[in-house]
Amino acid sequence: MRADAVAGPYPRLNVVAVEFAGRVSWPEVAGLPDEAFEHDGQLTKREVRAVTLSTLAPRPGEALWDIGGGSGSIGIEWMRAGGAAAISIERDAERAARIERNARALGVPQLRVVVGTAPEALAGLAAPDAVFIGGGLTGAGVVDAAWAALRPGGRLVANAVTLESAADLVTWREKLGGTLTRLEVARAGDVGAFTGWRAALPVVQWIAIKPEESP
Repeated sequence: MRADAVAGPYPRLNVVAVEFAGRVSWPEVAGLPDEAFEHDGQLTKREVRAVTLSTLAPRPGEALWDIGGGSGSIGIEWMRAGGAAAISIERDAERAARIERNARALGVPQLRVVVGTAPEALAGLAAPDAVFIGGGLTGAGVVDAAWAALRPGGRLVANAVTLESAADLVTWREKLGGTLTRLEVARAGDVGAFTGWRAALPVVQWIAIKPEESP
């Protein structure tokens, strides 16, 4: 090496350190770990959430109604996956505030939260391209109002855990068509000194696509 190649003077070395204050960079693909969300147990679990997002099928420019927002996980993941907008409808004010915190923490602060009970809280909202009903399924008029507001060609997806709400989905399928799927997930856990499967409650999922020319 030539001696003059290392001859000075040179500017002082500058080092910049960036601290992210404990933040984690999560992937944009649907199905974030459950621990990515602050919640009180009202959370669509990771595996079911990933399937739910695939049936909701977010596309650029489209808007979602998330009825019974809980922790906001569906609306948040909809926007992270490319959906243009989402409105989370949640009747509990504390949960609504939690949804807003989750949305900010996960990079979609523009998610809109409406505090109220469906179907009354749906009045006046911009028509959605997709609707997810994760809570309030057995409430009178909820599915009717969501279906009426849904744009032609839009998707309505509902998840049920209880026998009563699952029975409602059978009735709605008979009325509006669509498909029913039963989702069952088990995770390995400790059984004494050994390991065994712990099954989560099965989820019945209904998806219906509104005809372009709806009656």
